[in-house]
Amino acid sequence: MVSGGFHRALYLTGPTAAGKTAVGVALARRLDAEVVAMDSTTIYRRMDIGTAKPTMAERGGISHHLIDVIEPWESASVADYREWAGEAVRAVESRGRRVLFVGGTPLYLKALLRGLFEGPGSDVERRRRLEHEADAEGDAALHARLAAVDPVTAARLHPNDRRRVIRALEVFELTGRPLSAFQGEHERPAPTTVPVFALEPPRAALHECINRRVRDFFGQGLVEEVRSLQAADRPLSSVAAQAIGYREVIAMLDGQSTLEETIALIQTRTRQFARRQATWFRGLEEVRALPIAPDEDPEAIAERLAGRIG
Repeated sequence: MVSGGFHRALYLTGPTAAGKTAVGVALARRLDAEVVAMDSTTIYRRMDIGTAKPTMAERGGISHHLIDVIEPWESASVADYREWAGEAVRAVESRGRRVLFVGGTPLYLKALLRGLFEGPGSDVERRRRLEHEADAEGDAALHARLAAVDPVTAARLHPNDRRRVIRALEVFELTGRPLSAFQGEHERPAPTTVPVFALEPPRAALHECINRRVRDFFGQGLVEEVRSLQAADRPLSSVAAQAIGYREVIAMLDGQSTLEETIALIQTRTRQFARRQATWFRGLEEVRALPIAPDEDPEAIAERLAGRIG
């Protein structure tokens, strides 16, 4: 869809564990809005605990969209997400309600606000050849090849993310230009009238919340959830298996670490991820920081936001 629908929407973002879910529900209730999840992990079915997927109780009777969209063995591109988001926006607006995007995936936020480079059409034969080369040489070799021609794209893609690495190589071979150069052309900010707010708790309080949340995951059954996913008929996709919390538990179940080492590692990596998110949000001029106090009531935060949005 064109950006118009996305530019009519409201956006609530912020680092992981900042309290977006509760504030989003309270805000949606005040603004007669429906929530569209803006999260690259809660789109997976049966990956509930480690993604902090909001329960039905936590959703508070507010309609939520783009949760439980694909199977854990499937993968989705940013373009896929944007297409699904466009469908959700049209459906919500057809009911006369406002759209509230809630989540912390920076690439999703940027794609919604600024659009996405579509790229040349797929070349089936070329893609098949690259797939065969990945099988023969290994994913790391293809990633190294991409790093040589498009270091910017290679830096943001995991070496095991074969599908996206191949797509980036395909774009370079077809056009002679790196994918990052095309994507750089889509840098025009959204209109200043688009309300985009990022919750910004004090760093120490956020880290404490992250550490507590990770321990809670294990109390809620994260290890059992991962075991169940591994026992499924089809293996986790490379992207799903690399999600923070899941890859560490998978390694633990393979005997590579103890329970306490695994908890500590997930806490560390989650804190690092939160810092990267904050850096992303500061780099998007559309985003307005909303400092919040430790343990500030979500209803009070939503009231402040509603007053600024109108």
